[in-house]
Amino acid sequence: MLVSTLAMNHIPAQAASSFWMPAPNSTFAPEVDWLFMFIFWLSTFFFVLIVALGVYFALKYRRIGTTEVVVPSPSHNTALEATWSLIPSLLIFLIFGWGFVGFVDMRTPPENAYEVQVSAKKWGWNFTYPGGMQDDNLHLPVNENVLLTMTSDDVIHSLFIPAFRAKMDVVPGRYNKLWFHPTQVGENNLFCTEYCGTGHSNMNRKAIVYEAGGVEKKLEEMLVHMESMDPVELGKLQYIKSGCVQCHSVDGSKKVGPSFLGSFGTTRDLANGEKCLVDENYLRESILEPMAKVAAGYNPQMPSFKGQLREKQLEGLIAYIKSLKK
Repeated sequence: MLVSTLAMNHIPAQAASSFWMPAPNSTFAPEVDWLFMFIFWLSTFFFVLIVALGVYFALKYRRIGTTEVVVPSPSHNTALEATWSLIPSLLIFLIFGWGFVGFVDMRTPPENAYEVQVSAKKWGWNFTYPGGMQDDNLHLPVNENVLLTMTSDDVIHSLFIPAFRAKMDVVPGRYNKLWFHPTQVGENNLFCTEYCGTGHSNMNRKAIVYEAGGVEKKLEEMLVHMESMDPVELGKLQYIKSGCVQCHSVDGSKKVGPSFLGSFGTTRDLANGEKCLVDENYLRESILEPMAKVAAGYNPQMPSFKGQLREKQLEGLIAYIKSLKK
């Protein structure tokens, strides 16, 4: 990509954040920042010019005294009108062309990129890496092209990494793609910037960039750690990372969904008028097929976690819910 190649050539080794922008940590960032600052200073120049001229003419031609004097004034000046039409038009075409070239680059994913599958839901992210490992934070290799293939399980979300100058809506029922080229090792903020409900502000995560081989090492460490964890502790961790905490309390308070406290072993009323026992089978079905048996008094809006949880994580969640006794 031409724009990205040009950007890589002049990005500093350790670029710092500015007053206006976070640190430019991708190859897109310099081009975006240059265009932003060009528009900013261009707007500042014309704002100061127009205000200054307005003040000058207001003072120069202010009404003095009470005697009205008719002064002839020009009604037409072709050169002046052409100038103030041509200059803004040229600037508009310049800004459009500059932005369009960058837009095309951002929307044309390169081949053989490191691909991560992204699933968004109320209210959390699930990133699936090559090999099947999953996490709620985004782990990335430095100096490699990265492609995110994204979809939503419920409503429209929007993934935004300010330091990468990368943003794309995540829409239910379709796949959107977003790519970038990280240039600095370290942590970067990741947000959802499309208001998606009461837990919208809790979808803040990290995009963590590693040296070569670091992503694979980190994912392997996470897998080993998960396999060695106590099921209840793993379930407690998964309760937070999978976003269950946004909808299900563990203290008995009512949220979007039923509280987990003391729920295991009880009989639950369902929205269809039937009753069912809250046991391991019910919990598993509710996590994987949440629309199968909706609890009475709650809206059927929980997304499915099928394909997003390993068996160990699913067993941990069930063990954690079983441990929450009154």
